[in-house]
Amino acid sequence: MLVKTKAIVISSLKYQEKSLIVKCVTQSDGLKTYFVPNAFSAKKSNQKIAYFQPLSILEIEANHKNKGTLEHFKEIKLAHAYQTISSDIVKSTIVMFLSEIIHHSIHEEEKNENLFLFLESALLWLDAHDDVANFHLILLLEMTKFLGFYPDTTEMDCLFFELKEGIFTPILGTSCLSEHETHMFKRLLNLKFDSDQKTFAGIERQILLKILLTYYTIHLDGFKNPKSLEVLKEVFA
Repeated sequence: MLVKTKAIVISSLKYQEKSLIVKCVTQSDGLKTYFVPNAFSAKKSNQKIAYFQPLSILEIEANHKNKGTLEHFKEIKLAHAYQTISSDIVKSTIVMFLSEIIHHSIHEEEKNENLFLFLESALLWLDAHDDVANFHLILLLEMTKFLGFYPDTTEMDCLFFELKEGIFTPILGTSCLSEHETHMFKRLLNLKFDSDQKTFAGIERQILLKILLTYYTIHLDGFKNPKSLEVLKEVFA
């Protein structure tokens, strides 16, 4: 079936000498994997390797056979040409990190248009703003809304957050955050992308990132910490 849709590049893997296997989240069909023959050939001007950088937003026309096999692009162009992400070391590191997170978080080939639209708007915000120190933390937390394990905030006045159940509780259990960690987590829950980026000190961001990655590990089968985690820590050190 010929489909026209937007797609966000999650990963690209070189195959043999000239080809790529590209994984995308599409607006129309959710997760899709494409085979790009001769991606490194100058003759293929419509399949430039630059299109397949992490979290590039594309407009594609593709043949979707929907048989669990590799799909094929017919036409590709950039939906949005980033102005700052590729040249800003902090932003490019955030994007590399988040592309790995998304790669390990989304496994099902099913449409999730709300998740796609959220990721698209978040990436455009990142490209357009300079103060982005909490961006990755807010995105990780917000993304749990679409993955099905956003924290239950009905008892938010309680002192502890229980990671396995995703609830606030008055009792300190074995899988609870400490009172101090819970307090920071509550502050994060109230943040938006436009909030003051100086809300947290560097060490607090490190603690919150560790909490969020633990939360993902508990709730997503097969989730792995990104290889770029250490690079991200260095950038925000």
